[in-house]
Amino acid sequence: MHWARIGEAGFVSGMKFMFIVYRKLGRWPFRLMLYPVLAWYVLTRRTARLASRQYLARLHDFSGGQTPPDSLLNVLRHFAAFAETLIDKLLVWSAPERIGPVAVEGGEPLLQLLAEGRGGVIIASHIGNFELCRALARQRRAALKLTIFVHTRHAQQFNRVMRELAPDSQVDLLQVTELSSATAIMLAERVARGEFIVIAGDRVPVSDQGREVAVQFLGQEAPLPAGPYLLAGILKCPLFALIASKRDAQTHITIRKLSDRVLLPRQNRMGMAVQLAQQFADLLAQECCIAPLQWFNFFPFWAQPGTVVSRAGSVSS
Repeated sequence: MHWARIGEAGFVSGMKFMFIVYRKLGRWPFRLMLYPVLAWYVLTRRTARLASRQYLARLHDFSGGQTPPDSLLNVLRHFAAFAETLIDKLLVWSAPERIGPVAVEGGEPLLQLLAEGRGGVIIASHIGNFELCRALARQRRAALKLTIFVHTRHAQQFNRVMRELAPDSQVDLLQVTELSSATAIMLAERVARGEFIVIAGDRVPVSDQGREVAVQFLGQEAPLPAGPYLLAGILKCPLFALIASKRDAQTHITIRKLSDRVLLPRQNRMGMAVQLAQQFADLLAQECCIAPLQWFNFFPFWAQPGTVVSRAGSVSS
């Protein structure tokens, strides 16, 4: 089943109430109320539960046993980390002083682009809390303007809840399934103005015609979307990866420049996309080993349907 058909709405539906509990009573009362809900969710959502176990098992093998095994308790902890991240997304804007210390690694090239008034493409992931990059930009008074691609109505529903509870969180969300020429022109204009386009790099496209590339991820071949790399190639702009995760009590933001300017030759366009996607997959695996319970893809990631382009550039169905 495609991830877009596995709704997150049930998991987000109680956010307003839980956030009020957190704001009035603190994090420990929030957790006491949260775990019975999580236990019910884990027991009743078989697809998400099995996907979590599959991820934990592969990461455990890949890390040489250094990360948590795929026990039911660790699946529960995995979902609990997701729930707390939803609260952190709201705290970034409504009460940023509660987030705690934040460390940034590799941010200099991105700040240099901002200083020069240039934009680019940022590949995000479902690790940790991407909201922190918006809050950091605001705290540093940097003119970081983001257009964020969303693929489902559930993402927009979550952002509506977030705007109600934290009005300053508004960003430009762009719901897309396919990139039209008109959209490409609009995005090129934004990048030329020094803005950044944010697109997830660890979920394949919603469209059945969406292009995928095969990479090695956690020791297994896995499909990643080609869209971020093709988009950066169309815009001929810099390409970054950004991952924000919790490391103990500290939030750590990793920024990696993948290319100064993405140029995809027509004869080997997908082959070049594979190379860039593998760089992102390697960074993703590294971050998963460091923060193993914070990759939130609760669907059968290694069993996606559709067309996959191999490392050599051949196409198979």
